[in-house]
Amino acid sequence: MRKTQWFNFRNFFHKPSLTPSIKPRPFNAYSFVPFSPFAMLDPTILIIGGIVLAVAFIEWLLDRWGVMDLADQFEKVMRFILPVTFYGALFYFFATFIF
Repeated sequence: MRKTQWFNFRNFFHKPSLTPSIKPRPFNAYSFVPFSPFAMLDPTILIIGGIVLAVAFIEWLLDRWGVMDLADQFEKVMRFILPVTFYGALFYFFATFIF
């Protein structure tokens, strides 16, 4: 015959039970995105990088062709646009890929 546990109303609410009613199950979660270098292959980041490389190539090409005035104008505009683009892309990366 099993032994019956006895406790009054006050002890029932203020004292935890001797055996847990629910046994915790092991839970394994795996996420490869934050640790993968493929997380950088976002199409938006790649497009912004491609545009920056294309502008740098155009400026180099204009300089090589001898069109210095146009290359200087490109350089003046890119001094402002490139840092804004870089910080915008950095903000976008950290806003979308939460580690």
